[in-house]
Amino acid sequence: MYDTDKLHEECGVFGMWSVDDVNSAHSIYYGLMALQHRGQESAGIVVCDTTGPIGNICSHKGMGLVSEVFHGDSLDSLRGNIGIGHVRYSTEGASSLENAQPIFLNYLKGTLALAHNGNITNSKEIKDKLQREGAVFTGNSDSEVIAYRIAKERLDTSSIEEAVINVTKELRGGYALLIMSPQKLVGVRDPWGLKPLCLGKKDGAYFLSSESAAIAAVDGEFVRDIEPGEIISISKDGLQSQIAITKDNKAHCIFEYIYFARLDSKIDGISVYDARFNGGRALARRYPVEADVVTGVPESGLTAAVGYAQESGIPYLPAFNKNGYVGRTFIKPSQAERISSVHVKLNVLESVVKGKRVVLIDDSIVRGTTIAKLIIMMRKAGATEVHVRISSPPFLFPCYYGTDISDNAELIANEYSIDEIRKRIGADSLGYMALEDFKEMTGDLPLCKACFDGKYPMVNDPKEKKPK
Repeated sequence: MYDTDKLHEECGVFGMWSVDDVNSAHSIYYGLMALQHRGQESAGIVVCDTTGPIGNICSHKGMGLVSEVFHGDSLDSLRGNIGIGHVRYSTEGASSLENAQPIFLNYLKGTLALAHNGNITNSKEIKDKLQREGAVFTGNSDSEVIAYRIAKERLDTSSIEEAVINVTKELRGGYALLIMSPQKLVGVRDPWGLKPLCLGKKDGAYFLSSESAAIAAVDGEFVRDIEPGEIISISKDGLQSQIAITKDNKAHCIFEYIYFARLDSKIDGISVYDARFNGGRALARRYPVEADVVTGVPESGLTAAVGYAQESGIPYLPAFNKNGYVGRTFIKPSQAERISSVHVKLNVLESVVKGKRVVLIDDSIVRGTTIAKLIIMMRKAGATEVHVRISSPPFLFPCYYGTDISDNAELIANEYSIDEIRKRIGADSLGYMALEDFKEMTGDLPLCKACFDGKYPMVNDPKEKKPK
């Protein structure tokens, strides 16, 4: 269920190449289920049987959760030993079936399918050029632009890998791409490492996934992360890899560790659970407070809350009961209904907070609406004080690389000081994580922190403007 006061990832991708398993769609389905948190608007799978006639490709996609889009019959009809899948949350392009992925094309050299996580900042320029050359688009996502550009490039190259390399040299932004030709599964990661992508294997099968947790979900063995700028190709000839693009600076998205990724994933060698736990510990050292109980906002604030409690010595207790059967908030017709749905999603456990001074941990404050409602609920339940601690710095700048905050006018920290935010949300105190404390979470990993410090990895991109 989406929270309108959270930053949302654009997509999750999962691919499989098997020697002989024509039921690859079933494994891809479970891989997508494990990536459901990365996108809940649409889902899709495209497969191909490499032992059958060329172009033997099947596709099924639709709006909604993975479990809503697929059922036994639809999965059984997807026969193939190679395939890619996708879950989507729209940030570039409308939420519609036309923009659901994977993108699937028939063109002069055969067929091509593409699944994309991220956002291409120069997609409009590429699309304009393609349209002047006669291309016709059915949707308005940047993913379709990439697919058309690869298909066009393939007409003049000797392999799908060469075509992909040539196209990625044109792309700006963050991306993890899975491309399926009739015989090959290709994966590529942007040269800054903004978007995650990893490799796994099981018996005679290989997997490519946004997160290692999805590989574990299909009983696969994690092999390694795909390197920034690396292209990896899997076919009957085995696995081939090369670094397609190199950049001096790497910029891994910090929000994978703060919020996006699953707790049981490892990304670029760092445990997501450990990163959030250590972030909570850093918060406790920087913003101590006298209190009776530490709690977290489900699910995103829980691990940092445990870290805060351990470091501070204040007991941790869960203070919210979460209703796991509530419909997704993004389908509510009005902002007022979205806000009121907080009460349907979460209830405060009165016996935990009544008469207590509470430290409430969350991963971020974007617009401030949800945290304000939760504080009101805690006070009604009898909390005497509510001290808010946030395991990320204040959002000051928009993100252009595949999340849904592209306008700094949406950011409460861009309009108000920290003390003004504290007053607006009704907290007794408010402390945000300091930028320098990211080292406690991710060590020496080079990070993209542009939403906090305005230092974008692609400094010449005309879309990347400082707040007014």
